[in-house]
Amino acid sequence: MKRTGAQAVWESLVREGVDTAFGISGGAVIHLYHALPDYPIHHVLMRHEQGAAHAADGYARATGKVGVCVATSGPGATNLVTGLATAYMDSSPVVAITGQVATPVIGTDAFQEVDITGITLPITKHNYLVTDVEELPLVMKEAFYIARSGRPGPVLVDIAKDVQAAEFDYDYPDEVRLPGYRLPAGDISAQLEAAAEMIESAERPLIVAGHGVVLGAAEDSLLRLVEQTQIPVVTTLLGISAIPETHPLCLGMAGMHGEAYANLALAEADLLIALGSRFDDRLTGPVDGFGAQAKVIHVDIDTVEINKNVLTDLAVVGDLRDVLPQLISAVDERNRDEWLARIRLWREESAQRDIVGQETDELVPQFVMRQIWHATRGEVIMVSDVGQNQMWEAQYFVHHRRRGLLSSGGLGTMGFALPAAIGAQLGLPEQQVWVTAGDGGFQMNIQELATVVQEKLPVKIAIMNNGYLGMVRQWQQLFFEGRYSGTPLLGPDFAKVAEAYGIPGITIREKAQVDAAILQAVETEGPVLIDFRIVQEENVYPMVAPGRPVNEMIRRPMPTGKR
Repeated sequence: MKRTGAQAVWESLVREGVDTAFGISGGAVIHLYHALPDYPIHHVLMRHEQGAAHAADGYARATGKVGVCVATSGPGATNLVTGLATAYMDSSPVVAITGQVATPVIGTDAFQEVDITGITLPITKHNYLVTDVEELPLVMKEAFYIARSGRPGPVLVDIAKDVQAAEFDYDYPDEVRLPGYRLPAGDISAQLEAAAEMIESAERPLIVAGHGVVLGAAEDSLLRLVEQTQIPVVTTLLGISAIPETHPLCLGMAGMHGEAYANLALAEADLLIALGSRFDDRLTGPVDGFGAQAKVIHVDIDTVEINKNVLTDLAVVGDLRDVLPQLISAVDERNRDEWLARIRLWREESAQRDIVGQETDELVPQFVMRQIWHATRGEVIMVSDVGQNQMWEAQYFVHHRRRGLLSSGGLGTMGFALPAAIGAQLGLPEQQVWVTAGDGGFQMNIQELATVVQEKLPVKIAIMNNGYLGMVRQWQQLFFEGRYSGTPLLGPDFAKVAEAYGIPGITIREKAQVDAAILQAVETEGPVLIDFRIVQEENVYPMVAPGRPVNEMIRRPMPTGKR
């Protein structure tokens, strides 16, 4: 059938099951946008291309499907870069479609020309420049296959303007053949048998659940393994929700700002079973002292991650949704009462020392996060920005819902939360979606409030407003002589800004006002923004100082009268 290149793009998206795309039009994609109304795809007009990439990323993380974003050439394409790098670091399946100048002028520094495939080569799983319309169907098929298969990631397709206008006989392929692209496939029975023996002989085993459990939809299998073996679990930041945090064997997040008892368990374990974790430095601290008493089993879909950061005693390369059921069949039930009793003591001590919020009349962020959890019963999708607010959310919101926390982990992108929440809300319209952000990060993509209103999205927004770039200020206080250089931050009246966009805005300055404001947000059908004016110099504890092992934490002083 005859199609233009532009029509072929949308036709291909429909065949890949795409129903939503996030983007901004421009001269080099004007043919694409001319063809768009003829296809059953909802286009979401973002206010900045970075927002489009984050929205596609948030859509992908919330739904498990491929997110799609569109941008024009030149500055439109370069504005995607931070969002694509964010998706790449966190293995999020995104297909970015960009326009390029016409083929006769590629390489001449034509108006709004930029080598976007060259720029994004290090931050995409793969990318394409399409200069022949006949290649377009296969390129689109390959792009989606690469984005969603194996270890997911972003793929960019750059399409010359004249290719979009050209007409050809469109035929969408049924399959792809990529000889150089190999997915894990092989007999791992010997490795699993060895893993089972190591688990049986371990006295103090610990599972480290990473983002791979979530990406592989392996939560049920993880839970069965944990309950069968009675092995406690710590998670990475992106591994949060891999196992319900209400489960007695879930110790919560470990690492730089992890739970104290989770970090102590990491240091004392004699076997670490890493599932879909890449041993990021925020989890391990200096790798030469990480897991010093432990043997390491590392299960990952990506061979590149094996022995990259932490040396492994036993490697199993495969998809967790396939590996874990086989491992469950290979291990026996066992009690580990002594190890679990030891962890319980650490946990009880931490509860007295590290949990804050109830004992003070000041408006502290820990209390706000815990009250959001109470009011929503945890049945919401939380999308956190980056910085102190991100850590308070991870520590004080108790996650039991699958894919219940979306956050920028590897790149640590301030400004991620609001556009990512837009993507999540459009992907799961029946769910309640909350944004938590600091006053610094929120201002980086504040313009997307207009998208929230235009799309009539009921996103709830909680700003932890302390008048600082808070995490940097905390480092300056603790490690740089309290010299607050470049961190005091002037912000607007966020409630008034929200109201200017047509969103109800609430400003909270006192602890007694918190519950009513959260309840109002929960019960309001549309979007609501709450500006919490929290204690300015509240810090995130525990904290592992740079260069120190994870069990050597800076912790909140023990309250008077407790031990």
